[in-house]
Amino acid sequence: MLRGDGLLNHDLLPDEKGPQDECGVFGVWAPGEEVAKLTYFGLYSLQHRGQESAGIATSNGSKILVYKDMGLVSQVFSESALESLVGHIAVGHNRYSTTGASSWRNAQPTLGRTSAGTIALAHNGNLTNTADLLDMLAKRYPDSGANEITGGNTTDTAVLTALMAGDLDHTLEATALELLPKVKGAFCLVFMDEQTLYAARDPQGVRPLVLGRLERGWVVASETAALDIVGASFVREVEPGELIAIDEDGLRSTRFAEVKRAGCVFEYVYLARPDTSINGKNVYDARVEMGRQLAREYPVEADLVIPTPESGTPAAIGYSQESGIPFGHGLVKNAYVGRTFIQPSQTIRQRGIRLKLNPLKEVIRGKRIIVVDDSIVRGNTQRALVQMLREAGAAEIHIRISSPPITWPCFYGIDFATRAELIATGLAVDEVRQSINADSLGYLTKDGMIASTGQKESELCTACFTGKYPIELPTADRLGKNLLERPAAACEPGPDSDLNLLVRAQEETLND
Repeated sequence: MLRGDGLLNHDLLPDEKGPQDECGVFGVWAPGEEVAKLTYFGLYSLQHRGQESAGIATSNGSKILVYKDMGLVSQVFSESALESLVGHIAVGHNRYSTTGASSWRNAQPTLGRTSAGTIALAHNGNLTNTADLLDMLAKRYPDSGANEITGGNTTDTAVLTALMAGDLDHTLEATALELLPKVKGAFCLVFMDEQTLYAARDPQGVRPLVLGRLERGWVVASETAALDIVGASFVREVEPGELIAIDEDGLRSTRFAEVKRAGCVFEYVYLARPDTSINGKNVYDARVEMGRQLAREYPVEADLVIPTPESGTPAAIGYSQESGIPFGHGLVKNAYVGRTFIQPSQTIRQRGIRLKLNPLKEVIRGKRIIVVDDSIVRGNTQRALVQMLREAGAAEIHIRISSPPITWPCFYGIDFATRAELIATGLAVDEVRQSINADSLGYLTKDGMIASTGQKESELCTACFTGKYPIELPTADRLGKNLLERPAAACEPGPDSDLNLLVRAQEETLND
């Protein structure tokens, strides 16, 4: 089993935690296809949404198999493991931990036993009423603790899976339709039993989820880019408040809640792949337009526009187009620092940004540089970047950010720093500029950002910029992101628990 921790794809400095992606989900129903391999490639295309663990579950109509582990998709799955995952239904997951520790036990898909068999569930998002769901679980199992029921899994997903699986008087579909209206927060779910693939999206549609068509089946995925990779044609979004079921009788749709659309604007700014489309808007086009708007709002005389690769590239192109200032690549990115298991020495930590970026001195020397990036969190990365560019000989450094200042935490699936750690919470824009030692600093306005997405402001979540949360939050004591966390020993299920017996049987099958 692969184990380990290290730098994630979007970490520039070991002590600078940027906005972390939430998770990626993928599901396929396709008789006659190699569904495990389709899911593998789907997850590969969604790797940017989570780099801590990956998992795939498949069903052949009578038995579910699951394989999951810590690490990147390419590290977790071998050819033999994929060949062992037989069947015509599959669900897959890439995880970044927004609730529960980063551990094998918290990897997804999560498993549970239903009245008819097994459920395997993958979740993208973050629930805000986990405490209420735990109360429901306690009423259903008054003699058992939550950790015993979830097999030591300390995520909101495990609680949801236990509630889905625990109703022995109804089918999984009927249970889901009864439970989902009671679930609050952001959730895109892809789950299955032995015969049916399901997909569901919260009434606000905070996170993206799309439906695609294969020649011999159907695909659901977090982003349209994943459909492209596996050769599926885009059909439509899974609508907010919709449950889709796909089986041998075809596809059926049921509405479980009224639509109250509030899609995450940060998907357009940073999270989604640029080759993805969300609610009819191509993400790359939105980011280029953010750069154009940024040039209109914060022009400056300069010689060169450069991006912070790769997240700042489309906005930098837009800034260059609008301003007429040449676009260039002044920073070289090391493409192989996605994840390292070797912690850098103190000397390297002090120069940590060079693990990922290095300046092209011949391009930068003597020039007035505009550096475009998507966001500033703590400011450590930008501070180190400005210092590095000055050492490379830049005459002036003007920082331009293609989103407003981030001043509030996210409770819907993005793991920002705490509010106290967000540099823009306590400092005015010019104070941030002084802190990072730039010659000037300009953030895109909220109105400029929203206009660039092509969406209605009333249908977007902008809480991380405004503090206005579209889904009501409970009191602080009921909101905790780790409500199930316990000391490690208390979390361990017994060797004969349902979860361990199921996983053990599946591992034995895969190893045969």
